[in-house]
Amino acid sequence: MRIEALELPNPIRLSTFTGRSSAFLARVDSDTWSRTARAARESGGRLISLWGAEEAAGTFVISAAYALEDGILWLQLPAEKEGYPDLSAIFPCAIRMQRAVHDLLGLHTIGASDTRPWLNHGNWPADYHPLQKRSAGTERFESQEADYPFVPVAGDGVHEIAVGPIHAGVIEPGHFRFSVVGEKVLRLEQRLGYAHRGIEKLFEQTPLLLGHRLAGRIAGDTTVAFAWAYCMAVERALDARIPPRAQWLRALLLERERIANHLGDLGALGNDAGFGYGLAQFSRLKEDWLRLNDRAFGHRFLMDRIVPGGMSTDLDARFVTAMLTQCEQIDAQVHVMQRIYEDQSGLQDRFAGSGVLSARVAEHFSVCGLVGRASGRKTDVRIDPPYAPYHEVQAQMVSDGRGDVAARVAIRFGEIYESIRLIQTLLAGLPAGDIVTTLDHDPPPSRGVGWIEGWRGDVFVALETGANGTISRCHCHDPSWQNWPALEHAIIGNIVPDFPLINKSFNLNYAGHDL
Repeated sequence: MRIEALELPNPIRLSTFTGRSSAFLARVDSDTWSRTARAARESGGRLISLWGAEEAAGTFVISAAYALEDGILWLQLPAEKEGYPDLSAIFPCAIRMQRAVHDLLGLHTIGASDTRPWLNHGNWPADYHPLQKRSAGTERFESQEADYPFVPVAGDGVHEIAVGPIHAGVIEPGHFRFSVVGEKVLRLEQRLGYAHRGIEKLFEQTPLLLGHRLAGRIAGDTTVAFAWAYCMAVERALDARIPPRAQWLRALLLERERIANHLGDLGALGNDAGFGYGLAQFSRLKEDWLRLNDRAFGHRFLMDRIVPGGMSTDLDARFVTAMLTQCEQIDAQVHVMQRIYEDQSGLQDRFAGSGVLSARVAEHFSVCGLVGRASGRKTDVRIDPPYAPYHEVQAQMVSDGRGDVAARVAIRFGEIYESIRLIQTLLAGLPAGDIVTTLDHDPPPSRGVGWIEGWRGDVFVALETGANGTISRCHCHDPSWQNWPALEHAIIGNIVPDFPLINKSFNLNYAGHDL
């Protein structure tokens, strides 16, 4: 469905991206809020994110962003005292977002089936809401954590296994409650949000042209995607055009970030299936990849290279040859490892048929990114609708319909090859010229959005600027919000020992929930 077909009251075009998509903002009433959600769902649109804000003391607005045929639609609904209409009956992925909005702002949802706390684990009082204007964000409280009402599962032989929130690895905390008979999983329920970091509050204290540093630290493995999405939102709010060379360099960094994570995941997936050789080889390849990042751009994970207006670091000509050579070497070695993985009967026994996420369930939860593409959902905002420079280099989508661990492994292999091709294309056609343009340090209040296909899926940033180069509200959304609930379904019917493998095949982001 196209945005114009929704007949919204006075929609405002926020921007036209350099590519083929636009962003629109519309302020609506409750009926239009619900009607638009139903229309988006029925026409194949996606709910990208849902969040709230306090515009003035005691005056709140709830926002939702939809991906439609011709771009992004950002709806704003003034929140009434009694609450705002539930969207989770239309888009089930909204339920945790709505619970987070209540914890952060105190806004209630009318008609929601689940109103349990999501981010507040008893670490702040029920009447304290961190994103309200009266909250400084520096308050300290005694922990009052209470028992969480997990959904019980009854029946003969059913028992519960509690895993986490503290794990035996260097990962963020998350709790998994399994209801099982023997080793077979009947139900999994997750609880996340254990390390709320106050990032969205910190944005309000950060100058507009420095916010990319904060965005790039939301998730260390997705620093390029978050920083680019933030900078895109700034540039659209300021109606700025950045140099073509900077656009192409940004895409180069994004594809290098994608490959680095896929290399790491393929090694970890082999290891979780008892194939340590795979971990050793892919760890070596990833390390070589990161070391060239450091030599060429000054940072292994490419942090703070993307800045509002362009790039902070250019690519020296001598590293173009080095990257092209590395691409050829990595491509050849990954092909060898793929053949080894496919020939290992032990690996294939663990991969094939494990953690199946059906196309129906993926569609139900609006699953996106590589997990969605492994279940037949063809969503990739580098391709539809593309943003610069992807409308010129024409990225090709990698998809699979099996929905199991094997499919998610195959997607990673395929995306490595496609990203290598894109890197080669970007290096061959890299425009000459400047890498940054000067932006207004004191722009009038405005709004902008950023939308980038990170390695997990689409990363979204909605930005509202204030006077004197300040940030009024910056909401950052990680695709894991859509994908975590689907993991609960993918494990059903599998055995408990297969969960680490299935979980790793999703490899979702804890930190993205803990803003």
